[in-house]
Amino acid sequence: MTTTTTTDTTDVLTTYTRLADAFGSVVDRVPTDRWAAPSPCEGWSARDVVAHVVSSQRTFLADHGIDDTTGHHLDVDDPAVGPADPTTAWHAHDERMRELLADPAVAGLEYDGVFGRTTVGQTIVAFHGFDLVVHRWDVATAAGLDERLTDAELETLERAADGFGDHLYDDGVCTAALAVPDDADRQARLLARLGRRTPSRD
Repeated sequence: MTTTTTTDTTDVLTTYTRLADAFGSVVDRVPTDRWAAPSPCEGWSARDVVAHVVSSQRTFLADHGIDDTTGHHLDVDDPAVGPADPTTAWHAHDERMRELLADPAVAGLEYDGVFGRTTVGQTIVAFHGFDLVVHRWDVATAAGLDERLTDAELETLERAADGFGDHLYDDGVCTAALAVPDDADRQARLLARLGRRTPSRD
């Protein structure tokens, strides 16, 4: 494993910041009494989704020897410890991520991934960035918020889904695609492709 200083380190931080700001905006708007509400991810509450986003990023960094310790753990599986406030935990984690991705030695760290040679930074903004957008919608939906994805976000997710190929439906990624009505809009069609049904607003 080698460390490289790549010219796109600034782009990585800029992209992560944009995605994290949008995710954090939804987290900040979740009413306290909605954290236990079920999300579009079967078996997961809104709190569980935030815990997943935080823990998956931390696990990825730890697997590459990067310490993402913040002291604000969001442990939904250990009732003896109890989960931290999701909003506090997310913002502590996000702050630490920005510190790490601002370091070229972290963002430019190369490794061999599923799709070939890549960097920690590129994986954060590609694979984990995909998570930040999709799970932003999951959290918003659990909280009863009507979250609309931008055309640019929809295009990015569509391109990412195409790139994942059959891996899109690997265990722990997305469940099987769902059928949609003929008059479904672009967002509903994409979410259905990702195994999510848009709730009726009637």
